Amino acid sequence: MKLSIVAPIYNEEESIEALHKAITHAVKDRIESYEIVLVNDGSKDRSASILNKLASADPRVKVIHFERNCGQTAAIYAGMKQSSGELVALIDADLQTDPRDIFKLMPYIPQMDFVNGRRVHRQDTIVKKMSSRVGNAVRNWLTGDNIQDTGCPMKLLKREVVDSYYLYEGMHRFLPTLARMNGFQVIEVAVSHNERKFGVSKYGVLNRAFVGLMDAIVVGWLRKRVIRYQIMLNRKAPEQREA
Repeated sequence: MKLSIVAPIYNEEESIEALHKAITHAVKDRIESYEIVLVNDGSKDRSASILNKLASADPRVKVIHFERNCGQTAAIYAGMKQSSGELVALIDADLQTDPRDIFKLMPYIPQMDFVNGRRVHRQDTIVKKMSSRVGNAVRNWLTGDNIQDTGCPMKLLKREVVDSYYLYEGMHRFLPTLARMNGFQVIEVAVSHNERKFGVSKYGVLNRAFVGLMDAIVVGWLRKRVIRYQIMLNRKAPEQREA
């Protein structure tokens, strides 16, 4: 099966080449058919030129440039939709997730449609760890789900799941929940988490707490409104009575 590795890029000039090297090293001897889809979300540094150079040197690299910064959900969504693999892996560009962990998730694919990474031994500040824990608890309470680490960038999903999505801004935080809402099987699997080597986080505690809460309320409401029905097979329609 062809594998597409998708990563959103926003002002990541320091990490792009290391990211490409890490992905290539992880998959080249294990997957014969793969592509690396890198989505430039309107970066203002040298990311665009570095991405173009990579794409010229490696035919497996596909680069998508946004005209302006549109946010992480848009970048992930565009990357998934422009990918061509039967399996799609999502990772972050800052190398806090390890591309080799894709192969920790892959054994679950025959039985599952979506494998969500769960970061263990997180290399983040205490404040970020606690805010993430509280955020996950609130999201689960509002959405009726039980995902422990919905914010983990490492995910592996089938093409059918990708094709079922129609995302709105902020929905990248709810990909496992949305997959379940669409009738797919989801599981969480422990993955590693590395200390950030380059750049700074694009998110803080305050700039995502309120928006994340509002998004969780919307997803929880949508989950209750999902249409579910089954069509009866091999059943005759009731006979009409004569007037």
